[in-house]
Amino acid sequence: QDNRISIWSAGDLGNAGLNGEYHGEPHLLCDIQHNGDVMDMQFLDQERIVVASSTGTVTIFRHHPNNQTLSADHRWEKAHYHVDQDTSCGGAACTGVVCNNPEIVTVGEDGRINLFRADQKDAVRTIDNADSSTLHAVTFLRTTEILTVNSIGQLKIWDLRQQRNEPSQIFSLAGDRVPLHCVDRHPNQQHIVATGGQDGMLSIWDIRQGTMPVSLLNAHEAEMWEVHFHPSDPDHLFTCSEDGSLWHWDTSTNVSEKPSFLHQGGRSTAYLSHSTINQSVVSAWLSNDPTKDRMEITNLIPNQTLSVNSLDVLGPCLVYGTDAEAIYVNRQLFA
Repeated sequence: QDNRISIWSAGDLGNAGLNGEYHGEPHLLCDIQHNGDVMDMQFLDQERIVVASSTGTVTIFRHHPNNQTLSADHRWEKAHYHVDQDTSCGGAACTGVVCNNPEIVTVGEDGRINLFRADQKDAVRTIDNADSSTLHAVTFLRTTEILTVNSIGQLKIWDLRQQRNEPSQIFSLAGDRVPLHCVDRHPNQQHIVATGGQDGMLSIWDIRQGTMPVSLLNAHEAEMWEVHFHPSDPDHLFTCSEDGSLWHWDTSTNVSEKPSFLHQGGRSTAYLSHSTINQSVVSAWLSNDPTKDRMEITNLIPNQTLSVNSLDVLGPCLVYGTDAEAIYVNRQLFA
């Protein structure tokens, strides 16, 4: 009932022990009340955080590091709504938000896409009936293009320069319309996109060709809630699930020569063969040469039973949140 946005200090790397393990306690710097469930959030810049609410409202909170407080900087009331914005209970959950300062894109259960600017009171652009089903997640493909995934297994590209309210491309999973929950694009090769959905499968797409995924990889036993390429080392991908697992997918070459960076067991190596169309680009994610096509998959939290709802990764640091009402920080991904 009572929800809060909190800023934590996870401590300083300078405090790491000899083995790289971290000794300091994370501590709460400040928090602020939030109306509705927090569906998604992202930093806009060093001091501002954009938050999506189940009430349909999108809020920018500002962190004031000098006196460690949070304040609401700007709010778009009922950016997402079912009937009309004015009815008291008409809000529709805002399910996803993505920022490319000063631009903010939001998607929601109402199938609406909003483009906001941090410095403007009204939406720059709204695509009202972008989708007939719930939009679950959004990310930027390029500065003027976004990717959305929906509850009937479709991945769509939207060109925000176009005035027409139609996607420029539609991709979909074959057969069952399995809801897709999450999407991320490869940081260097922007045609490579990863999605995850209701059935726990990881789908890799090449948006230059075809309308179906180039590979479908068996992953989790329940919904996949988040997928992230490592921002600076995209041979590594991370997924987390309702089944309580968090998988590290490693497609970097010479897997066998690599030291194990997993000290708590749960290591498994899988050799997966993908059937993909011949292509010029050499990316492990689109590879069709079985000798190169080796992938190591490690469950980073083997004995966890509660859902892992969210994750983020930067450098050697992985952070994730679970239904145990806890946030975990792993500082030695590649140790």
